[in-house]
Amino acid sequence: MPNESLGGLFSAPTGVKVDTAAVETAPTAEAGDSQIHDVIIVGSGPAGYTAAIYAARANLRPLLFASSVSPGGDLMTTTEVENFPGFVDGIQGPELMTTIGAQAERFGTDIRYEDVESLELEGEVKKVILSDGSTFLTRTVIISTGSEYRKLDVDGEQRLSGHGVSWCATCDGFFFKGKTLAVIGGGDSAVEEALYLTNHAAKVYLVHRRDTLRASEIMQKRAFDNPKIEMVWDSAVQSINGEDKVSSITLTNTKTSEESELVVDGVFVAIGSDPRTALVRDILELTEAGTIAVDGRSSRTSIPGVFAAGDVIDSTYRQAITAAGSGCVAALDAQHYLESLS
Repeated sequence: MPNESLGGLFSAPTGVKVDTAAVETAPTAEAGDSQIHDVIIVGSGPAGYTAAIYAARANLRPLLFASSVSPGGDLMTTTEVENFPGFVDGIQGPELMTTIGAQAERFGTDIRYEDVESLELEGEVKKVILSDGSTFLTRTVIISTGSEYRKLDVDGEQRLSGHGVSWCATCDGFFFKGKTLAVIGGGDSAVEEALYLTNHAAKVYLVHRRDTLRASEIMQKRAFDNPKIEMVWDSAVQSINGEDKVSSITLTNTKTSEESELVVDGVFVAIGSDPRTALVRDILELTEAGTIAVDGRSSRTSIPGVFAAGDVIDSTYRQAITAAGSGCVAALDAQHYLESLS
């Protein structure tokens, strides 16, 4: 399902508390508002919306910028979600995010479908600057901008997303019981995806551009020893084929340029993901994996009053439920920080 704006799905925004004394000494907000917010959340998805729920219930009246392009995060392009607690029969990804967003707004979150252009995070009062130049002031910022799976950028990939093309075996492997699948990639993530899928699929092709895997030795051994996994070496995907669902992939041999077709029921792309850290790359400390560095199990970043949650701090699990839990942590950390200022 393509990304669509969620504007109009929720009720009118709720007012935000004003601290008059603080405004008198704060930087001027240009074309935004003159209030100093307690919490501004940048990014939606399970982390951002859950942070908003907890912050709103703590009477912090959060302002959340959900983006004009992809509000709701990656789940807006996901079909059936069966592993999020509380939904016995599963739920569509867009419906799940709409529901969580509505819950956040019910408690007083002001959700706006606008894009954050830059952040000024030093000092007690931070600035959040939108793409139209308007500026909003806040004592705390929660970054929940998520991550983005790397795409193959081949014909059929986007069109068949959710119809046989996936970037998450844990999320979607269950739907391919007894099927034949292809995993694209050669690193630890790709091998892990392939191994996981053998719990459901009858056969898994591991398609790699080279003639050796980049995965660790132990992961390679597990793949080679698994009778359900077959290696497809020196092969690059040219297209993903099918009308309403995946039927095959077209491959090109990277050494001979010969084309071939591999009949499969599904394609799992596992060539990595990138955390969306463009807003803070030169401001906050990052990890070697490129995620925002936080203090232990907390959401505290390298700047006081700035917190991060969800996939933007997690290069390992990247699940909706772990992102939601991380959003809860960020809201509680922000609340405790605000209490320490009083």
